[in-house]
Amino acid sequence: MSQATPVALSPPLDLSSCDQEPIRIPGSIQPHGFLLCLSARLDVQQASDNLAALAGMAVSDAIGRPLEAVVGDAATALLAPYREGENMPARATYLGSAALPNGAYFDVLGHAIDGLLLLEFEATARHAPADFRQVFPLVGEFLQNLPSATTIEAMSTLAARQIRALTGFGRVMVYRFDRDGDGHVMAECRADGYRSYLGQYFPASDIPRQARELYRVNRIRLIGDANYTPSRLVPEANPLTKAPTDLSFAALRSVSPIHLQYMRNMDTLASMSVSVMVKGQLWGLISCHNAEPHPLEFDKRSACEQLGQILSLSIESREDADDLQFRLELRRIMVSMLAGLTQGADFIDNMSNVFPELLRFARAGGVVIVVNDRVILHGDTPDEAQIRGLVDWLGVHSQTDLFHTDQLSAQYPPAADFVRNGSGLLAMPISRIHKHYLLWFRPELVQTVDWAGNPHGKDDAAAHGQQLTPRTSFASWRETIHGTSAPWHAGEIELALEFRSALLGIALERAEQMAELAEELGRANKELEAFSYSVSHDLRAPLRHIVGFSNLLMESSDDSTPETRQRFLSNIKDSARLAGKLVDDLLSFSQMGRAALRPIRVNMDDMVQGAINKLSADYAGRKVEWQLGKLPQIIADPSFLQLAVFNLLANAVKFTGQKDLAIIAVDAVDTAAETVFRVADNGAGFNMEYVHKLFGVFQRLHRMEDFQGTGIGLANVRRIVERHGGRAWAESTQGEGATFYFSIPKVLNL
Repeated sequence: MSQATPVALSPPLDLSSCDQEPIRIPGSIQPHGFLLCLSARLDVQQASDNLAALAGMAVSDAIGRPLEAVVGDAATALLAPYREGENMPARATYLGSAALPNGAYFDVLGHAIDGLLLLEFEATARHAPADFRQVFPLVGEFLQNLPSATTIEAMSTLAARQIRALTGFGRVMVYRFDRDGDGHVMAECRADGYRSYLGQYFPASDIPRQARELYRVNRIRLIGDANYTPSRLVPEANPLTKAPTDLSFAALRSVSPIHLQYMRNMDTLASMSVSVMVKGQLWGLISCHNAEPHPLEFDKRSACEQLGQILSLSIESREDADDLQFRLELRRIMVSMLAGLTQGADFIDNMSNVFPELLRFARAGGVVIVVNDRVILHGDTPDEAQIRGLVDWLGVHSQTDLFHTDQLSAQYPPAADFVRNGSGLLAMPISRIHKHYLLWFRPELVQTVDWAGNPHGKDDAAAHGQQLTPRTSFASWRETIHGTSAPWHAGEIELALEFRSALLGIALERAEQMAELAEELGRANKELEAFSYSVSHDLRAPLRHIVGFSNLLMESSDDSTPETRQRFLSNIKDSARLAGKLVDDLLSFSQMGRAALRPIRVNMDDMVQGAINKLSADYAGRKVEWQLGKLPQIIADPSFLQLAVFNLLANAVKFTGQKDLAIIAVDAVDTAAETVFRVADNGAGFNMEYVHKLFGVFQRLHRMEDFQGTGIGLANVRRIVERHGGRAWAESTQGEGATFYFSIPKVLNL
């Protein structure tokens, strides 16, 4: 492919990062129109310096004068519906067209920002208001043809063709941003002589962060001539705000000199970009190029913006439908697996029997089960020694319910030795205490990416603090990417979490069967009675919801709306998560009575701070004051004690949820025999008449509607403390908060 001929650069800007460019306040506009900044009284406070050339009045004569004295009565009359600044729209809106006293005819756009009224006057050859009736048939044609486009690529191709027919641009591309911000050209329509970029990628560095944000809020931008000379705003700072005027929503806003040079290097002298927004995010752009200057009047730009909005909604609908179908297929596989896991008494044998379904569920090349000292491999996986090393690393570095990556070697360097069959990993811990894992591996997916020019030179220059200049070459540049697998789909992650909850439920059932044979048979029987009560009153409700909404989903007709199906799935997911939380917590409680303690010296300050950090998402947006005293170091099992501390702090956060200011205090008192810790809050409190129930399994002293919970957290606290030879108790005045205490002996008697 031919390489664009370099063009002499303008004097370099004092920039080493595109993110430093003040693109919202460039202080100038494109000269095919002029701009006036008005006070609420419609007095001119600021004007572009091409006012004399286009309107016949010098800027110095216009500043401070009423609007009608500058542009005449006809143009001023267009503001009649917007006499007060707060009534003016925040986005540039077509107000109408009018002739000025010098006889020139203009389209007038207006919007309000920072207490100012911004009026833009775009010169137009017609001497009549914009006639949108001429462009609406093209929008209608697009809507008529859209149902025949069954893929996102086909929809995008249809939009590119329609916009090129409407605007006359030489090349129209639709490209989508990937997760790294690179733009992939997935549709194109071009005239003869224009180079094709179809299938190629533009690097994320071509559109810096603040430019993406501007595309998100202002969804269309036109540059009619890349060789324009900017018209400056006079005075430089607006007299009312004492700051440069924000031109984010101005259609005439001047653009970065670096971007203009970028266009010229691409043999493009005119461009237009239309944002494609999906679920509030910048999904991609419709990018229009022309080799010669190409002005475009507002009515056609407006039609292009409408086409972009229609394309955005169509893409969102298609993605939702595809996502729904994908999740339904995953759920069918998961139901099949769970049926197989309940057939026999041996959990490991049952898992081995569903290996083929496990591979299909995660679209994986290999799957591994790690339980105690057993490592069972299926499919194409790393060897046993590599698996054991990986599990040791996961035990230290992954504290979440699910770990996933499509570039394992980037986080775990030893994975470079098995990159062929283990570039991607989905790791599911199936125990909170032991290193028990279900691991899925995806093989390396060697990718060949065709770039529109070398994407790395600009990044290298920025990394060394060098002056930024636009790319001079857009010649095809091919890169081969190694060490990466196919990415994990959001639906796979969510369904894997549900599958984990189901596995924990099965493991819980096995644990309860073993508990019947334990020495503490009486206590185990009481816990099983509590579990039976929970199954009846706690688990039955979410399970009933799952069955009910699943039936509705299966019975719904093919013409039911995506919103209805999505609502059914959302209710199923929420109910499954609640049920999963119940069995997860009960399994943890069951394990507390069997696992051996491994006491070491524990820094309680670090442990409490770690629990607070983990809880930060739970109280985001609330006012929470943490009063932390200096805590002593103690001898205890950190894994168990961390769960007890977290449960107490989580309770304090939850039961202060109705307070404007939550105050949670944590401190400790040392005695000769033990260390007593205190967690106090100013929350809902409880009735001391029922304090004897507080630490029981599935005991709740508040309504589920008021405070969500499973009733296992405090039972875990008591069991953990008692395993250490300590004690746990609480005091409260209802409505005034609660104080929880637990003690850890100085000498453990294990």
